[in-house]
Amino acid sequence: MRLSFALVALLAVAGCSSNPKPEASPYTQCTEPRPQVCTMIYAPACGNLSAGGKKEYASGCNACADDAVTSYLPGPCAE
Repeated sequence: MRLSFALVALLAVAGCSSNPKPEASPYTQCTEPRPQVCTMIYAPACGNLSAGGKKEYASGCNACADDAVTSYLPGPCAE
């Protein structure tokens, strides 16, 4: 009985001391294979270029269709 109580208490304390999850990035990563065709729906996206910098695209799909883009953020690029 005491052993099971001690085990439960140990597990409860161990659960409280776990490391918090890192904050998720707001950027969506482009994956392979890259899109070949995208819809014509306009939903601006700000693409992060692999060489550095940003470029605005008509949509996240259009951003990831460009091989120079690594990830994108929904919405127009900040000026």
